Amino acid sequence: MKVGLILCDHVHPDYVKQFGNYPTMFSDLFPDYHLKIYDVTKLEFPNDIDECDAYMGTGSKFSVYDSHEWITETLKFVRQLYQAKKCFVGVCFSHQLIGQALGGEVTRNELGWSVGVHRFDPLGFNLLMMCQDHISSCPPQTKVIASTPKCPNAMIQVGEHFLGVQAHPEFTKAYDRVLMENRVDRMGQLTVEQGIQSLDIPVHREEIKAYISAFILNNQR
Repeated sequence: MKVGLILCDHVHPDYVKQFGNYPTMFSDLFPDYHLKIYDVTKLEFPNDIDECDAYMGTGSKFSVYDSHEWITETLKFVRQLYQAKKCFVGVCFSHQLIGQALGGEVTRNELGWSVGVHRFDPLGFNLLMMCQDHISSCPPQTKVIASTPKCPNAMIQVGEHFLGVQAHPEFTKAYDRVLMENRVDRMGQLTVEQGIQSLDIPVHREEIKAYISAFILNNQR
């Protein structure tokens, strides 16, 4: 299956050698997909929406409400995908793209950063998170699939073709830990310490992979 990866950021050069870039992380998680990369930070978009069978979007250090041209254009593209009933799966920043593009609202989470391992109920999935923003108000036709104590809209489905996950299923614990260790000034010492401690909890990487893969497959019928 040909899946377009909407690349919304890049791994810091200091980390690429050890952890790879975002396309590598998604390829490792979904080895059966042929990924076509669109670096939207450079305004690279498909010439034709049907170039790919489905699309996925990555996380980003930016906020979806930032006033960058590439974010404005990516929000337009997400709306085009939705109107065309094309399958799209967004993680973290791209989960928030869904909310912002389709009539919801994304804001800074008043409860602070979500980092490390968090439980997504009622699915019962433990997943890695790395975010400060969240979807505070969902778009129309949204079904909330899972929540965390800090993030009520942590996993959503909008209509039949859009799935958003506030977690980072593509991350490893080692990468999540490095990000936390290097963001103490932004996150605060206590948040980082609690996040690192949570890494002892098992993560349901295969389960969320299966959920996303089933969603994409069901949208090809």
